[in-house]
Amino acid sequence: MTDLTLPEAPDYDGAHLRRILPSVGASLGLSSSDASGECFQNRLGLPEANIAVVLMVDGLGDEQLARHTGHARFLASRWRKPATGRVLDAGVPSTTSASLTSLGTGRTPGEHGLTGYNVYAEDLDRVVNMLGGWDPEVDPGSWQPHSSLLGRAEGSGAAVVTISRPQFQDSPLTQAALSGGEFLGAKHMDARFRLAEDWISGHRPRKGQVRQGAPTPLMVYLYVDELDKTGHKHGVDSAEWIRMLELLDAEAERFCASLSALYGSQALVLMTADHGMIDIAPENRIDLQALEQQEQDELLGAVEHVAGEPRFLHLHTVEGREAEVRETWQRAFGDQAWVVQKQEALDAGWFGPVEDRVLSRIGDVLVAVHGPIALFHTAESGKAPLSMVGQHGSLTDAERKIPLLSLSGQDIRPD
Repeated sequence: MTDLTLPEAPDYDGAHLRRILPSVGASLGLSSSDASGECFQNRLGLPEANIAVVLMVDGLGDEQLARHTGHARFLASRWRKPATGRVLDAGVPSTTSASLTSLGTGRTPGEHGLTGYNVYAEDLDRVVNMLGGWDPEVDPGSWQPHSSLLGRAEGSGAAVVTISRPQFQDSPLTQAALSGGEFLGAKHMDARFRLAEDWISGHRPRKGQVRQGAPTPLMVYLYVDELDKTGHKHGVDSAEWIRMLELLDAEAERFCASLSALYGSQALVLMTADHGMIDIAPENRIDLQALEQQEQDELLGAVEHVAGEPRFLHLHTVEGREAEVRETWQRAFGDQAWVVQKQEALDAGWFGPVEDRVLSRIGDVLVAVHGPIALFHTAESGKAPLSMVGQHGSLTDAERKIPLLSLSGQDIRPD
């Protein structure tokens, strides 16, 4: 065991990111079209609606919002009220690929298999990327075989749209986790909000207009990544990040006011995030390849592959040397990280239920950083990531706790 008590696993069965879209589907009155017969369940106690917008703000953790409420007064007005604001868990690791796939499939990382930013592919015997650098030999549908909740909602009779950056329309991550319905792309944040408003108005008569029959339920997935990009570049306490938060707050307020005026209580607007973020000082961004050769040899000599991200490393070791690697990394970083072998993490429930096909993607030794450092394996990543200020991936509250806000003002009541 490690010297420090391990953190609790994410609340996968309760207040977790993966429960959002099933709860939205239930709030819209949708039945399931999944081959397993699994139903949409309103585990998060969302109010009934026939228009639902899920605003995913990449990188806006609950602690970051709490620290900057004065720059996000509209969001803060919902965050402060228990009836319109809750705190959810992201999964392990607290990173975009894992979280968006949990959101899109309703599955834990151990089930869907996107267990990090970089993941070891046993059949290829190499580390593959789960975001913009997706390996062409990794088929998204085989790598992640579970059905998309957006697709299930569409199959259940809802009109569904994803509104995001244009380049994500056919991305492997979209194929693996967020397929289904229409896709509309816009480069800038304000244009994405306006696309969402226009799409809804094109599918729904305004309040008071005559219509025939029951309205088609509408589900909108609206993705905003400007805060995440700004946080990585400048940090989450920077003037640039705060300015981007102010822009988001203004756009969200304008959007919600417009929907409320047009559709009243028919429209439910939820805001959430995929992870939080912390700033890492330049001197605490540790390049493993810049260490003394003896220290490199001790840390990496029995490690065949390094995957994950700087605050959550997956170390795939030479067979039989897992305990040795754990002890070596514990001596080096045990005051700054939880260093565990795979079985310890599985027993602790970090990844939730884990399917057999996913086991090899989890490192033999895991280094989950809790101190103000980040560990870079630049032999694979190159040196460019060393310039990134904002980091995430581990199990600290600042990285894993995310908000769920009802921006339309309708109450959220736990089921």
